[in-house]
Amino acid sequence: MGKVAVLGAGSWGTALSIVLADNDHEVALWSHREEQVEQINNDRENKQYLEGIQLDQLIHADTNLEKIVKDADAILFVVPTKAIRQVCQQVKPYVTSEQTIIHASKGIEPETNKRISEMMAEELGPEIGKGIVVLSGPSHAEEVGRRQPTTVTVSSLQIDQAIIVQDLFMNENFRVYTNEDLVGVEIGGALKNIIALGAGISDGLGYGDNAKAALITRGLAEIARLGKHLDANPLTFAGLTGVGDLIVTCTSQHSRNWRAGNMLGKGYKLDDVLDQMGMVVEGVRTTKAAYQMSKKLEVNMPITEGLYELVVNDKPAKDVVDDLMNRSKADELEQISNG
Repeated sequence: MGKVAVLGAGSWGTALSIVLADNDHEVALWSHREEQVEQINNDRENKQYLEGIQLDQLIHADTNLEKIVKDADAILFVVPTKAIRQVCQQVKPYVTSEQTIIHASKGIEPETNKRISEMMAEELGPEIGKGIVVLSGPSHAEEVGRRQPTTVTVSSLQIDQAIIVQDLFMNENFRVYTNEDLVGVEIGGALKNIIALGAGISDGLGYGDNAKAALITRGLAEIARLGKHLDANPLTFAGLTGVGDLIVTCTSQHSRNWRAGNMLGKGYKLDDVLDQMGMVVEGVRTTKAAYQMSKKLEVNMPITEGLYELVVNDKPAKDVVDDLMNRSKADELEQISNG
């Protein structure tokens, strides 16, 4: 492929642009802020989101969506979940069925409980929607931008489209697998942000490795239970977008969801945390959506429910932990399969 349009000039969109440029693709990077575009093009660096990493001359930023998308062989959406529909609506007049459509965002829409590919298909139309490819996995933008070894997964209802994207991104630093389980890949990538939020809270409260290991393990059980109800392949959650993504987001200070949870655990109010972060914390929004899904589908998700009480009803973090620890006794394997 020649030109790839990357919609979203945050840390992750910029990091993926670096991968694409390393593979000799022309990258048209879209931002809605003129000052950011000028800074990227003039300084060859995205100082706000990926400071200290030089950008190849193949990467050019612009605010004009039509110009960005026109003649692109592939379009990569890397915008927050809450902006997906709006951006899809803006680019729809310029998108064609010949273009490969990819998203690398992680989240679920509250109220509708739609996955990102479902939201995009509704806005872009079924002909384009059926070929959407999701790119997901354990991947901090800071490390990808510095070309540190990273492995991700791509998935689509049309596996030939996933293979195209695999070839588009794969290089010596960025290994890409394919996975035919689109539902599982998106669910795992979205819900791990909830557990990362909880891991940060645990650390903020001063708890140790035992508590975090329990949280990650039981969090994985919740993700798998919900995935099972949505007909995902359980093996997906033992892979990169399950265990892999949980490890990287629950144990690293690079994770914005961990950082937000850490502040909540230390007693900061949610609004203050979000103001100080300066970036979207997808785990907060996804917690609300996953809680709604668990009630609708009657899936037992106690960690998600506890975090929902914290972020929506301002329940003290210590009380959430106490409630989780004092639940009625249960069998572990039965809990994993049945809740």
